[in-house]
This record gives sequence, C-alpha cells and structure tokens, in this order.
Amino acid sequence: MQSTSYSLLSRTDGFATKSSDTLILVARIMLAWIFVGSAYGAITNFAGSIGYFTSLKVPAPLLFTWLTLVTELLLSAGLILGIGTRYCAILAFMFVLVATAIGHRYWEYPAAQQTGQYINFLKNISIMGGALAIFVTGGGRFSLDRMLAK
Repeated sequence: MQSTSYSLLSRTDGFATKSSDTLILVARIMLAWIFVGSAYGAITNFAGSIGYFTSLKVPAPLLFTWLTLVTELLLSAGLILGIGTRYCAILAFMFVLVATAIGHRYWEYPAAQQTGQYINFLKNISIMGGALAIFVTGGGRFSLDRMLAK
C-alpha cells in the first residue's frame, strides 16, 4: 500500500511539474474570470452598479463605479494576457480586500441574508489566496511578461 500511495504522489508531482506553465495560465484565466463577469455586469447595468454602491453608502458612488469598472477591466486583461502579472495579482488582492471590507460584512446583514454574505466573504478570501499564488508564481511561460523579458 505504501508504494502505491507514493507512486500516486510521485505521478501527481510529476504532472504538476510538467504542466506548471499551462496550469498557471489556467489559474490566471480562472482568477480573471470573476473580474470579467463583474465588469460585464457593471457595463450592462451601470445604473444598477451605481445603485448598489449608493446602498453601501460609499462616497461618490458614480466615481466609485467607474473606478471599479476600470480596475476590473485592467485586472482582467492583465491576468489573462499575463502582462504585469505580479502587479495585477497584488492589485487584485488589495481590490478584493477592499471590496470585502465594504460589501461583505456579513455580520451587519439581517439574519436571512447572513449566510449568502458569508459565502461571498469566504469566496473573496479564496480569490485573495489565488491572487497571492499568482503573485508568487508570476505569469509563467505562456504570458506576455515572459515574451517581453526575452
């Protein structure tokens, strides 16, 4: 049993090593996906986004909506293309940290909404973990960062 378990771990490690650049690309795209979707939602329902930020009582909700949209578009493009990847990853971390602090204080919501907000809070913690992992790995071989470095 020991050798079978070790063999499986060894194959898993080998796969991770051989596939790391592809997996980093997939991870970047998956991380960017949340920002693409959010930006698309803001573009297609800009008034709703302003209303949401107004309900959160952020100062200057129109400006905040524009800043959020531009940031999400930049993060999306940077992560997908792998350009300025580490900067995008740390910006994503900080952006999600702020978004979590502003919009997902689940303990302040009515009891009926707390579970949903808690799930969003945890999702954001996970996104921040993904952003840190991309910060550490960089863009990988399939990135404009790598191509421009040559």
